[in-house]
Amino acid sequence: MTAQPSPWPPTSSADFPRIGSLPAYVFAAINAEKMERIAAGEDVIDLGMGNPDLGTPGHIVDELVEHARKPKHHRYSASRGIYGLREGMAEHYARRYGVTVDPETEVVVTIGAKEGIAHLMLALLGDGDTVIVPSPAYPIHRYSVLFAGGRVHGLPLVAGADGFVDGDALLAGVEEACRTVSPAPKLLVLSFPNNPTTLQAPPGFFEKAVEVCRRNRLLLVHDFAYADFGFGAEPPSLLAVPGAREIGVEFFSMSKSYCMAGWRVGFCVGNPAMVGALTRIKSYLDYGIFEPIQIAAAHALRAGQECVAETREVYRRRADALVAGLNAAGWPVPVPAATMFVWSPIPNAFREMGSIEFARLLLREAGVVVSPGLGFGPEGEGHVRFALIEPESRLAQAAERIGAVLGRVPPG
Repeated sequence: MTAQPSPWPPTSSADFPRIGSLPAYVFAAINAEKMERIAAGEDVIDLGMGNPDLGTPGHIVDELVEHARKPKHHRYSASRGIYGLREGMAEHYARRYGVTVDPETEVVVTIGAKEGIAHLMLALLGDGDTVIVPSPAYPIHRYSVLFAGGRVHGLPLVAGADGFVDGDALLAGVEEACRTVSPAPKLLVLSFPNNPTTLQAPPGFFEKAVEVCRRNRLLLVHDFAYADFGFGAEPPSLLAVPGAREIGVEFFSMSKSYCMAGWRVGFCVGNPAMVGALTRIKSYLDYGIFEPIQIAAAHALRAGQECVAETREVYRRRADALVAGLNAAGWPVPVPAATMFVWSPIPNAFREMGSIEFARLLLREAGVVVSPGLGFGPEGEGHVRFALIEPESRLAQAAERIGAVLGRVPPG
């Protein structure tokens, strides 16, 4: 069948091939209704987007302000990041994980992990290349592949015991995909602790993952955005595994650990060829981050890390408060093992509604915004995600409102 020509002139963003091929943005309707209700003066408790409400620690802000006053820092920066920041990231890996990386060839600064992942896929993938993405997943893990013209092969994430993913089941799925999918997968994306499921990687998982990837000639990308947000066991780094840097990279972000979400600072660390590919493509696309932000980020990495532990404790207490409130309201919700989210199955009586309609119900009847699980991939359906971006008292209020709705609204 002959493809129909695109309309001229274009009348919609969907008239452009890459945009038209993207799946529908399932959060759009909820976001629009949320804004309408806020504009109407309603008290909406927004637990949808994982947008940290905690301010950046003062010593980091002071470093930014000091250098922002100097005109020499107002010029274009380097797209790969200033050396001092790349060196600071290398020092962080050495201090935290006992891993030695070369700041010149094995670290590139990104404008947040999201930008870095998207541009890495553009650098690594050809049209039609297959990428294995476990699901549910942070949306950019899927969309970055589609933007680059690749194909996504989804694998379900299955919970094991004690907040860990069933790593053996996941890697068995990877092996099966490598045997049966055509064209053969080129790359595997992992992310632990996981957003949205909050699952951690069990001990020994990354050693097995590296072995599976080497055997099947898979490159490996690990999104480590919640590196500092394990509430029990400390999340392991992929790069601590011998041989991992021969096949993979890891993304780290300043957004959550240092409450610097709006500053947009991230890193891609690991395999020199993959880091070099991202560095080269970025050299065509951006001039880097405002230099005082980079200087402040390097200071954050080198200064005392008490602020990171304090932030983690805030989210742990918030998780406990929300879970306790929802459980008391008659909604049995599991306590997260990590991250800044609570991920829960929809109450049984409401499951047939689906996650989008259930999220709309909570907004309409309780004034509480949650993220529908379907937005994180098909395997997320039947769940919702709460972002822990309000104080404990406000989370308790959200749970109370939701409990009242669940008690009075007939499902359907």
